[in-house]
Amino acid sequence: MNENISIRFLGGAGTVTGSKYLLRASEKYILIDCGLFQGLKKLRLTNWKPFPVDPKSIDLVLLTHGHLDHVGYLPRLAKEGFGGEIWATAPTLEIAKVILEDSAKIQEEESEHANTFGYSKHKKALPLYDLNDVKKTTPLFTSQPPNQWLTISDSIRVRFRYNGHIIGATFIEMNLGDKTIVFSGDIGRTIDPLLYPPELPEEADVMIMESTYGNRIHPSDSEEQLIRTINESSGTILIPSFAVERTQSLMFLLWKLRKRKAIQDIPVYMDSPMGRNVLEIFHHHPSWLKLSRNECSEMCNDIIRVKTMDETLKLATDKNPKIIIAGSGMATGGRILTYFERYLGDKMCTILLVGYQAEGTRGRQLLDGVEEIKLHGKRFTIKATIKNISGLSAHADQTELLHWLSKLKTAPQHIFITHGELEAAKSLRDKIKQDKGWNCHIPNLFEEVVIEGIPAGLTLKN
Repeated sequence: MNENISIRFLGGAGTVTGSKYLLRASEKYILIDCGLFQGLKKLRLTNWKPFPVDPKSIDLVLLTHGHLDHVGYLPRLAKEGFGGEIWATAPTLEIAKVILEDSAKIQEEESEHANTFGYSKHKKALPLYDLNDVKKTTPLFTSQPPNQWLTISDSIRVRFRYNGHIIGATFIEMNLGDKTIVFSGDIGRTIDPLLYPPELPEEADVMIMESTYGNRIHPSDSEEQLIRTINESSGTILIPSFAVERTQSLMFLLWKLRKRKAIQDIPVYMDSPMGRNVLEIFHHHPSWLKLSRNECSEMCNDIIRVKTMDETLKLATDKNPKIIIAGSGMATGGRILTYFERYLGDKMCTILLVGYQAEGTRGRQLLDGVEEIKLHGKRFTIKATIKNISGLSAHADQTELLHWLSKLKTAPQHIFITHGELEAAKSLRDKIKQDKGWNCHIPNLFEEVVIEGIPAGLTLKN
């Protein structure tokens, strides 16, 4: 008699955000990633709905990496009753703590602002969770080493493997008796200024695979595009950036370009409290990075790091040309919005988008060429120049995603394409079928699939 395995796609299905996969096997409920939905209103509202299963019934949470769309729902899950352990690599848990504290603080501030100025539709706007909820969540964190098999039960073990993308990021291999399930997480670039190439899985009976850029090939001239954009600008350049990895990669790239005098000599500012905290995490875990401690120090000395909100407000009124890197990467919150209020209507300003922009975010609206956007209940006309350089993304493109599958010894019995908008997911599905002859399924949000399981009583294979 076989014990079946089920996987419920509670997020990251048909969308790039909210990654959550609930696996049930051998009387265990294991949640892989616990992300926040972002972007489209109908997805954001999902964050407020009761969790589809009782959080108390979940035995364990495994995290692939520390980005908000993979960890941002954890405090809410704990608030609703989850009390088990949360496993990930040490850098991932350090990143997650920083991101969750920042997320809670932003939600508290936005709720307070909405209540003060009366633009919330609710009688009293409340945060999804607050800093106290984060403080109750982080004691559940349990760091785990990469590349070591960890036992969950007699028939389940798990291993975290290096995946590029951001510091601490991994894909997760899980053995369930004689079955191997792989959760790709977010797959990094083959060539990255700060990170090593992702490791490649060799075996998978079931593969849950991201498709963020499943329909695109990153341009090879992204550095040249960046140089051109900066040198052609005569005003301030704003770069909304993800505080983890993209901000540091941009700092590194701009530092190198300044050093060799490839770009005009204007000051570069990094305005992200979270970005500064992440730099400290870099110092804690140098083995995860190509960047040496000396290079990190020299880069930090060359780029001006904004610390206080007063400094942000003063910098926003400075009329001199400059480059400002500020969070958040999709302009959903953070200090970039302070600069937007001042510079969206400035014809001399350039807004440079360098990361993925999910549907429904301000970054996506700018990318799509809207004439105005809403900030803090007010509408702002856009006169600034909008530029996009996709080659600076931390996500693998279609070619790199296919390469990531290249070491698999045999075809997986099931491949589920997730973490991508429908067009990207379909494109990757079709390309895998064309190149490898493997069939893939694109699950719907909240869909549950049942996979033929393991014979009752069968222990782990060697």
